[in-house]
Amino acid sequence: MYKYKGVKLNIVQGDITKMEVDAVVNAANNTLLGGGGVDGAIHRAGGPIILEQCKKIGGCPTGEARITTAGNMASKYVIHTVGPVYKDGTKGEEKLLYNAYYNSLKLAKEYNLKTVAFPAISTGVYNYPKLEAGNIATKAVMDFIDDEGSIEEVYFVLFSKDNYQLYKDILEKKFIEEQ
Repeated sequence: MYKYKGVKLNIVQGDITKMEVDAVVNAANNTLLGGGGVDGAIHRAGGPIILEQCKKIGGCPTGEARITTAGNMASKYVIHTVGPVYKDGTKGEEKLLYNAYYNSLKLAKEYNLKTVAFPAISTGVYNYPKLEAGNIATKAVMDFIDDEGSIEEVYFVLFSKDNYQLYKDILEKKFIEEQ
């Protein structure tokens, strides 16, 4: 666990659908109607209520976020955000990924949520390079804390040991640089 301006930053290797937090973030597609990876796992774990609510929302542009209840999961809400499909890094992917994290936290603040769990957005089938994505994710979260506060605890929930270690290394480096 790390602390940044009083906010706890945690790295967890595990299943995001099991997190007992105010909101888990879903790495969704633009339709919000479910898919593979984290998106499919969240829809399966949460049950049909999430899909019903997503249908009413009607989709989500890349870099933005929408919210639903969490259905059968331990969390209260699911914040659905759409990260970019990585092409070559010259199509605005960095800003879109940054916005996916930042806008998810803005939505959490709007709903007065204090604990949020993120997956590694866009690093699966969307092919975002994992190290670059991890740096963008941690920067967006720290920038939000600088700009807005209001959050008490953020979890980066990584399914694989490799991703877990990568985020651990990123945060250790960021905290060493700030000393």
